[in-house]
Amino acid sequence: MKKIKLLPFIPIAIMLALMSFGCAKDMSKPTAAAKPAAVEAQKQPDNVYIGSVTGKSNKAKTISITVGKGDAAQPYMLKFDDKTTGLEFAEAGEAAIITWEQRGDDKFATVIKPKLAKLPEGVTEIKVDELYQLIENKAPMTLVDARPPFRYNPSHIPGAINIPVPVLKEKGAAVLPEDKNSLIVFYCQGVT
Repeated sequence: MKKIKLLPFIPIAIMLALMSFGCAKDMSKPTAAAKPAAVEAQKQPDNVYIGSVTGKSNKAKTISITVGKGDAAQPYMLKFDDKTTGLEFAEAGEAAIITWEQRGDDKFATVIKPKLAKLPEGVTEIKVDELYQLIENKAPMTLVDARPPFRYNPSHIPGAINIPVPVLKEKGAAVLPEDKNSLIVFYCQGVT
């Protein structure tokens, strides 16, 4: 496998990606990029809910999802059946996209997909298997756990250092390795 030297801007792009789309983004403060919930709702089809799964009951065969943020947040409950695909993505606390159909008085989830963050240009995603191979082959890299310390301290990938997103926002590139051409791999909790 041919190694490609990373441009000096890749670490900064990764840092910006984590600040924009990362796992520890502070949603309590509105940003200039924030859009009213009504604008967001207009862009998606009527039969799609995008939000955070708040619960799933296999016994009742229901999924709860909260769509929107803050005061505009709306909870919805959908039923599911044997025809529903992607049930593995309906886990409490995970972001999901649920397509549904009306059957009588009930809404039934037909397809459930994870809601993934989009990476900025120049930043690439690696899969778990690829990271495992890099670790096994002792590839020179800096492995960064971007979760808050209360998540990092109990458990993390061996060799990973902890640089939470708020620290990246505050200190920027100063907390990254001096060699900006080196491989830097960020990870956090869940799919981002």
